[in-house]
Amino acid sequence: MLRSDLIFLRPLEAEDLEFLYALENDPSVWGVSDTLVPVSRHTLRQYLDSAAADFFEVRQLRLVIGEVATGTAVGTLDIFGFEPLHQRAGVGITILAQHRQQGYAQAALALLLPYARHVLRLHQLFCTIAADNGSSLHLFKGAGFTEVGLRRQWLRTAQGWLDAVELQRLLQP
Repeated sequence: MLRSDLIFLRPLEAEDLEFLYALENDPSVWGVSDTLVPVSRHTLRQYLDSAAADFFEVRQLRLVIGEVATGTAVGTLDIFGFEPLHQRAGVGITILAQHRQQGYAQAALALLLPYARHVLRLHQLFCTIAADNGSSLHLFKGAGFTEVGLRRQWLRTAQGWLDAVELQRLLQP
C-alpha cells in the first residue's frame, strides 16, 4: 500500500461496492468518465471480481484513494491505456464531491509519480482534461504535467462540445 500522512492508495476490494456505486453514479463525473448512464451494482460486482487482474496483462489499474485519519475511501486513481513498448500510460483521478478541494488528489499524484517511475517503470504519464475544468488543470500542472496540445470540440456534454487539453509528464530522462 502506498501511503502519505494524508492518504493511502490501495487496490479495490469486494467491500468497495457501495463506494464505487456512489462514485460511478454521480452525474457530475460522467463527463470525465465517458459515460452517460448509471451503473448497476451487479455490473460493479462483476468488475470488482476481475479488478485484481495483472496490470501488465489488462493494461490498467484502479486504486482507491483513502483518507488516513478515518480509513474512508474518498476517490479513485486510474492508470489506463498502458503501452508497454512506449512505457506510457494515462492517468485519471476522481474524488467524491464531498471530499474535493481537500488535497486528496494532489497527495495521490505525489504518491503515483515515483511508483509509476520506479515500480511500473513508466517513462511518461498523460491525461486529457476538459478545457473548462480549471481545478484539474491546476492540479496536473502543479504536479509537473506540461500542456502539449488542445483537441477542439473533443468532449460532448449536455451543454454542447468542449475542447480538451492534453498534458504529459516525463518521468525519466
